[in-house]
Order: sequence, then structure tokens, then C-alpha cells
Amino acid sequence: MQETLSALAVFILLLAGTGVGFFGKPYLPEEHRRHETLQLIQLVMTMLVTFAALVLGLLTASAKSSFDTVGNDFRAYAAELIQLDTALRQYGPEAQQPRSLLRAYTAAAIAATWPSERPPAGNYPRFTADLNHDKLEDVSLGDMLNASFIAVRKLQPADSYQQHTQAECIARFERVIRARWKLIEEAHSSISKPFLTTLTFWLMIIFLGFGIVAPRNALALVMIVLGAVSIASAVYVIVDLDTPLTGPIVSSSQPMRDALIHLDRAP
Repeated sequence: MQETLSALAVFILLLAGTGVGFFGKPYLPEEHRRHETLQLIQLVMTMLVTFAALVLGLLTASAKSSFDTVGNDFRAYAAELIQLDTALRQYGPEAQQPRSLLRAYTAAAIAATWPSERPPAGNYPRFTADLNHDKLEDVSLGDMLNASFIAVRKLQPADSYQQHTQAECIARFERVIRARWKLIEEAHSSISKPFLTTLTFWLMIIFLGFGIVAPRNALALVMIVLGAVSIASAVYVIVDLDTPLTGPIVSSSQPMRDALIHLDRAP
């Protein structure tokens, strides 16, 4: 929803800038419509177009980099969960309780993070994360993970093997918790709203110039509208990539589902 509103706002503002220039041109004094003045406007427009193109390119690259980082970190997080479950298996049947809690946490995290997809099978609590406001953290989900961690710490090793395995499980749990908090922080938008507002202002000035220098015919207006649509669609993609868990373009849930399949294996 945020990406749609941003793109629509940019589109409307660009058309408004064009309309001011197009319909205001006949009211300008004759000396303001001379060839030399129009040439100066075109030079300023060229400068602003160059700046805007550079900034749009940088924003696209930054949003794509953030999106890829979240996807890679989800794969790393899933791998940490699998390694943790493997260590719990190695401990023995006594670790079945923390394994069950870890499985329930993983299923609940998938259902909360990707609510539009099919939820995992099984009996586990259902939570709702506030993804529209970039909030991946859920206190109840964190409590489930912490409950599994506490269950591991309460294990009573029977021999040196279980003692070393418990230490490994605790170390892996700490890595899982760090990876989780890293994902929570990365869920926040990385694009500065004042920066995006400034870019939109530049684009409005460019389209204001288009409205002044464009000939008064239908083809010119159609091309200006197509240009506004193209820029608005670019803003749509940038904002959508910057919110990797909402919108049409989202990070894949497959790594977490693969981890859940591993956790569902019998001991």
C-alpha cells in the first residue's frame, strides 16, 4: 500500500507541475517567451534531469541492495535454525521439548511474516506482525524463542558428551537470536523520506519546464504523461524493494520453509 500511495503522489505532482507550466505559459509576458529564455529553461532542465537520473539510479541500487541483503539474511537465519536443531538432536531425547518449541516458533514466524501465503501445518500460536509499519518484531514470537532457549539451559547433562553438546546448543541459540535481531532491524525502511521529497521537487520543476516548452498538441501531452507514468513506476519499484516483506515484491519464504521441513524430521 505504501508503494502505491508514493507512486500515485509522484504521478499527480508531476502532472500538476506540467499543468502549471502548460496552462500558465500563455499568461507570461512576451519577453519571457522569447527563444533565448526558452533555451535557458531547457539548459536548467537538462541539468536537473541529469541530477534526477543519477539520484534515481542510486536509490534503485540502494533499494535492490537492501532487498538482496534481507533475502540473504533469511537464508542465513534458516541455516542457523537447521544447525541448532541438528545440535539438539545430537543431545538426545531429553532435548525434545526445546526442539518442539523451536519448531512451533519457526512455524509461527513464517505465518506472521508472510501472512498472504499458505501458513505451515501444525498446531502453533498465530501472531500478526505489523509489517506495514516495518515492524517485524513480535514480543510473543520472541518469548517463544526465549522459552526454547531457557529449556536448553535447564537441561541436565548426564555425561561429558551431553555437556559439550549443551554448550554448543547454547552458542548456536545465541547466534540465532543475533540473526533474528539483525532481520528485525533490516525490516525498517532505508530510504530517507526528506531525500525522496527533495527528488520529487526536482522532478516537479523538470515537468514544469516541460509544460512551458512543450508545443500545445495532443502528442506532446501524451508523451509527458507517459514520462510521468514511467517515473512514478520507478518510484513504485524503489519503495516496494525498500519494504521487502510487503507489497508485490517480497523476500522469499522458501528458506524458512525448508528449515521447518528439517525441524519436522523425526528424531
